[in-house]
Amino acid sequence: MSLPPDPGSGEAFATASRFREDLFDSLTARGDELFELADALLCADGPVRAPVDLTLVAEHRRGHGAMYDALNSGNVDVPRLRQVLAGLPMPRAADGRLVLAVDISHWLRPDAATSPERLFCHVYGRNGRSSDQFVPGWRYSFVAALESGRTSWCQLLDAVRLGPADDVAEVTAAQVRRVVTDLIEMGRWHVGDRDILVVFDAGYDAPRMAHLLAGLPVEVLGRMRADRVMRRPAPSRKEYYLAHPRGGHPPRHGKEFRFARPDTWGEPDAATAQVTDRYGTARAMAWDRIHPRLTTRSAWIDHIGELPVIEGTLIRLEVDRLPGGNDPLPLWLWSSKTGMRTVDVDVRWQAFLRRFDLEHTFRMIKQTLGWTRPKLRSPRAGDHWTWLIIAAHTQLRLLRQAAADLRRPWEKPAGPRRLTPARVRRGFRNLRPHLACPARAPKPSKPGPGRPLGSKNRRPATRYDVGKTMKRPESITERNLLRP
Repeated sequence: MSLPPDPGSGEAFATASRFREDLFDSLTARGDELFELADALLCADGPVRAPVDLTLVAEHRRGHGAMYDALNSGNVDVPRLRQVLAGLPMPRAADGRLVLAVDISHWLRPDAATSPERLFCHVYGRNGRSSDQFVPGWRYSFVAALESGRTSWCQLLDAVRLGPADDVAEVTAAQVRRVVTDLIEMGRWHVGDRDILVVFDAGYDAPRMAHLLAGLPVEVLGRMRADRVMRRPAPSRKEYYLAHPRGGHPPRHGKEFRFARPDTWGEPDAATAQVTDRYGTARAMAWDRIHPRLTTRSAWIDHIGELPVIEGTLIRLEVDRLPGGNDPLPLWLWSSKTGMRTVDVDVRWQAFLRRFDLEHTFRMIKQTLGWTRPKLRSPRAGDHWTWLIIAAHTQLRLLRQAAADLRRPWEKPAGPRRLTPARVRRGFRNLRPHLACPARAPKPSKPGPGRPLGSKNRRPATRYDVGKTMKRPESITERNLLRP
């Protein structure tokens, strides 16, 4: 059934049309084909199984050879497209601040021995196995702006493929710094606004990310492992000399704070309890000025000068139940902001729960838009395909207010303005005639002769090893041994 678009959605059409024109301007080589390929992603019926199937969609007016040529030899002006994404209307949290989520998603390529720059990706539960596995593939770091409330929407802002020689923390910090700078330049953050909240999962060291992002108007919020040991603030000189009248050098760190030992916690500086629909009663406790005791090892081995004391607020969240029925375990969070009040603690743990909306986006772009479906050899072609996926998802978000609910007979009706990205995609073909389509018509041409039938390929592709190409020292002794 085809339903006309909402007549009161002119602003959504105007915003989406401007984005499509900016997107076309960012495709600096093979732009017509890449633009039509993005439209075919949105107009195809059902999930995308292979990119060659998109050449059969009516909105794609070129052949399959042009599609592969565009992915391999085309070009996307990524810095320009990043600024275009940063200039779009941004979703905000309930208190009006921008909330960014950072996470890594894997494009698994276990059978692509001729594809360079593959890494071992840590996955769980693949092929029905309830265990950890390390599968070769490409790792992409995504940054997205989160919305408030329960939703499957977020605004993808950037994607960076991690190389074999990259330090994940340093590359991610540079990525977040670039995104925040674009948001400021495009007028999405002004002096006097609340700091941008950047949410990380347990795979990142939150104190180190706060140190790498120093100087930006951001606050780092990250999940901590349940076996961590941190330190309380050091006593003042007066308190120390009263406790130690014989003198001595005051310590830089206070007593230990062991997450697994409640007798080391002491009284929290803030405590709160809220009744929620999904989790029952959520109880949070916060301790101020908790910091790690850094040592000259691993990530800090090349640090010059005295190691910093990175203080923040430690939050422990405990709930009665989980939506899936599993046993709820306490959740430990660390924020780079100190001096929080009770209401500030609630905002932080609620913002962290919104980070899981990014998982819905990963599932959508993989299962529906077919992000990881192509068998592309070149990492550069994979980057082009990734940015087309981001552009397609962005158009769905911009048009969600104008789309009609084309639901299946067995699906429940969605509430007003509550359509999921997959449901908005079903009606994109009806919305496309109302949007700008700057791609030019194809010129008539004939396919090339190709390799003669029956001839052998005498130039086999190069095969590449998987994994890191640079060993990072874990101690000063190991570092000195690796130096020439």
